[in-house]
Amino acid sequence: MAANIADLFEHAVDAFGDRTAVFFGEQSITYAELEERANRLAHFLHDRGVRPGDHVGLYAGNSIEAVVAMIAVYKLRAAVVNVNYRYVENELHFLFADAELAALVHDRRFAPRVAAVRDATPGLHTVVVLPDGSDEDTGDCHYDEALAAGDPRRDFGERSADDVYLLYTGGTTGYPKGVLWRHEDVWRTLGGGVDFMTGIPLEDEWQQSARGVGAEPMVRLCLAPLIHGNAQWAALMALFAGDTVVMLPHFDADEVWRTIDRRRVNVVVLIGDAMARPIVEAYAAGDFDGSSLGAVSSSGALFSPVVKRQYLDLLPNVLVTDAVGASETGFTGLGVVADVPGGAIEDPRVMPGPTTVVLGDDGKPVPPGAVGRLAKSGYLPLGYYKDPVKTAQLLTEIDGVRYALPGDFARLEEDGTITLLGRGATCVNTGGEKVFPEEVEGALKTHPDVFDALVIGLPDDRLGQRVAALIQPRPGARVDLVAVEEHLRHQVAGYKVPRAVWLVAEISRTISGKADYRWAHEYAASHSAASGAEEVSHAD
Repeated sequence: MAANIADLFEHAVDAFGDRTAVFFGEQSITYAELEERANRLAHFLHDRGVRPGDHVGLYAGNSIEAVVAMIAVYKLRAAVVNVNYRYVENELHFLFADAELAALVHDRRFAPRVAAVRDATPGLHTVVVLPDGSDEDTGDCHYDEALAAGDPRRDFGERSADDVYLLYTGGTTGYPKGVLWRHEDVWRTLGGGVDFMTGIPLEDEWQQSARGVGAEPMVRLCLAPLIHGNAQWAALMALFAGDTVVMLPHFDADEVWRTIDRRRVNVVVLIGDAMARPIVEAYAAGDFDGSSLGAVSSSGALFSPVVKRQYLDLLPNVLVTDAVGASETGFTGLGVVADVPGGAIEDPRVMPGPTTVVLGDDGKPVPPGAVGRLAKSGYLPLGYYKDPVKTAQLLTEIDGVRYALPGDFARLEEDGTITLLGRGATCVNTGGEKVFPEEVEGALKTHPDVFDALVIGLPDDRLGQRVAALIQPRPGARVDLVAVEEHLRHQVAGYKVPRAVWLVAEISRTISGKADYRWAHEYAASHSAASGAEEVSHAD
């Protein structure tokens, strides 16, 4: 059994050739058309020297052409390198060199940046330019020319479950790292190759496409950029099953609902509050139908309690789930947003997957009520590309079992669920107490004048670190810092209340909606705290 990304897609093509594979704006493409264009581009890249195991950069926004490029690279047994389109030249220099690109597929608008950095990547021998409506000068081969030169046939030879999938992490606290997976392992943990809750693997590589035969395809709206693992695997899993993928050129909450109604979307896949909150508030303020929507799924960042409450109140017939995982682990747990006795909404809590545990410092599973590091066994990555030190920190063997420990802290609850606390790298150690930013951020967002927030730790001579917050007020709101502090003291312990606050026009997040803690530290270092923030009483 190959269990290869390209093979899994081709099985669906053979079963659902006439179905719509992707909608992008007003454009669409069937499975058969997507297959032919991917074959053509793959043959073109092969004729230019791309070989199995080579790395091909994808430096593009969402588009049908980007999906074609992704599939084409996998058909060649090469690896796609996701390039963040917000990167500036310095970051591109790092990524192009670190990933050792052999080829690059990029949107035309990025031609000046590519020209500025390509000479520093001596192995980069082929560049294909995607149409995006811009008119930047480029001397490289254009997408339409590459398709015209490529053979449309599927004749690429046998592939392997051992072929390598490569995903560069978002780099919210430092430069990104490339995570390496075998195709079968990443399919099993992210692409539907294992039942998420039971841990039972699918019988064979045809089972996903076979399930879709004779059934109405689901329509799945993937909101994150394709260069993020969340959107990549939401799209790939849909394409393996014969479903229809819907993508937008950029995030706009009102356009999300217009698209849901126009395309009769059944499932929306997004990343945490940064996407979920504007969407649910746009629904409350607008006049949208939304009757086709059956589920909203978040992965990569959990919903805060206040956002969960908004969905329960405004969309009571929609199933809302939090899927927990990371580039280094894949799926680790799932939570269903639901009312509990008393009408409360709990902190980020999920039912762990069958191979997920919480380990203490001694490497043993912690008892209920204890905090430890989230760990996963079973299908795991190979490690970080060209970084044996970080790989050794990520992967460990305990009592003969191999685990991945990406650095997330969690608390095991009495009922077997786990409460996510946050990344150790962003944890604030203040006076010997650990404060996880996500908890305080969630509490801040329950205040009616606060739309978004990030929490960081700043150096403190007495406490080691002090808690600080950057707050994005709601439009037109005037934030009373004394009132915010009083509100917080009913939500979290006194030592978790921020001792300095910055009010910002907009919280900076990555293109996928994840917290950008590097930006938060840089902003705090270069701006004065909000007027009166230092005078607020902070007695515990």
